[in-house]
Amino acid sequence: MNAPEKLTLRIKLPSAGRNLEEFRLSAPRDFGTAGRRAFNRIALAAAHVVADPLARGNPWLDAAVDWDATLAYRRYLWSLGLGVAEAMDTAQRGMGLDWKSSLELIRRSIDASGDIEGAVLFSGAGTDQLAPSSGVTLDEVIAAYQEQCEAIEGLGGRIVLMASRALAACARSSDDYQRVYGRVLSQTRRPVIIHWLGEMFDPQLTGYWGEGSHGRAMNVALAVIEANRTKVDGIKMSLLDRQKEIDMRRRLPRGVRMYTGDDFNYPDLIEGDRAGHSDALLGIFDAIAPAASAALDRLAAGDAPGFHDILAPTVPLARHIFAAPTRFYKTGLVFLAWLNGHQEHFVMVGGQQSARSVVDLAETFRLADAAGLLRDPELAASRMRHLLALNSVGG
Repeated sequence: MNAPEKLTLRIKLPSAGRNLEEFRLSAPRDFGTAGRRAFNRIALAAAHVVADPLARGNPWLDAAVDWDATLAYRRYLWSLGLGVAEAMDTAQRGMGLDWKSSLELIRRSIDASGDIEGAVLFSGAGTDQLAPSSGVTLDEVIAAYQEQCEAIEGLGGRIVLMASRALAACARSSDDYQRVYGRVLSQTRRPVIIHWLGEMFDPQLTGYWGEGSHGRAMNVALAVIEANRTKVDGIKMSLLDRQKEIDMRRRLPRGVRMYTGDDFNYPDLIEGDRAGHSDALLGIFDAIAPAASAALDRLAAGDAPGFHDILAPTVPLARHIFAAPTRFYKTGLVFLAWLNGHQEHFVMVGGQQSARSVVDLAETFRLADAAGLLRDPELAASRMRHLLALNSVGG
C-alpha cells in the first residue's frame, strides 16, 4: 500500500490567511481487501446518522433521519469487518437526537445486523429523557438508565452505558456515582461497556465520577468496575490523554477491556505494549473506516510497521476533526461521508453542518486527501466546489 500519488486535478481552497490557494489532489490510497481477516483487536466505529433534508418541520428542533442512508452506512462499516457502536455521541445523541429517535435507530440497526454474518453492535443507553438539573434525584437517574437498558436488551442488543448529564448535575459525591452504577449494572443481562466521556466532548460532564481531577475520578471508576466486574465488558475512556488511558488500562481487573476513545493517539494505544493494549471504540473510525480496517488487518498479521504506515497519515486528520470545541467533531465526519458519496447532501440533524467554518472544512479536505481517504477525487472536488459556491467563496 503506497502513499497516494498527486493527480492533475486541482481546486482552490480558502486558507487561514483569508486567501484562496490552489490545491492539487492525490489519488486515493489502495487499502486492499480490507475486512477479510479476523482482527486481533475489537474495533467499533461510533457511527453518525444521516439527516433527511426533505423532512418537514424545524431542523433545529426535530430529529429527521434518513433511515435508508443511515443503515446503508452501518452495512458499509460491517462490510469492512468493523463493529458499530450505535446511538452514541457521534450519532448526535443529546445534540439533536433524543431518546425516542435513538431507540428507533437502535431497533433498526439491531434488525439490520441480523442480516450480516458476524456483525457486532453495541448501543448507547443513557438518561437523556431527563433534563439535567440539581433537582433530579438519584432514583430518577437510576430509573432513566433502567428504562433505556431494558428497552435495548429487550430488543436483543448489547449496551454501552453512557455518561449521564443528569447524574453529573445532581450527584453530590463519588458515593452517588457508585450507588447509581451499582444499581444499574446489577440489573443488566449481559456485560456492558461503560463510557467515560470527558468534559472536552461535553462540558456538562465536568467533574464526572464526583471528583475534580481525572486521577481521583479514575479511582472511583475503577471501584465501580471492581465491585461489578462480572457485569462490565470494558470501559471506553474519552479523555484525549494517552498516558491517563494507559495508567487506567494497567489497573483494570483481569478480563475487563480498555476501549480507547482517544481520537488523538489511537494507533499507539491500539498496538499497545508488553503490559497490554486497548481495543477501539472510536468516532474517527466512522471517517477512516477503510484505513482502520486495513491497518487492523496488518496488525492481525503481525505487521506492526504496516499498521502504523496506514494509520499515521490519518492522525493529523483526526486531531483536526476533534479539535476544540471537540463536541463539534460530528460535522467533520458527516462532511467526509458526503465527500465520499456515502450520502447525497451535507445536512445534519439540528443544523450542525454549520458548526465548523468553511476554512476548517477546507483543511479537513486537505488532510483527508493526504491520508488517501478521498475515494473518488473528482466527486470530492466537485462537492467541495459546490460547498464553496454556496458560501460565496470562489473555488
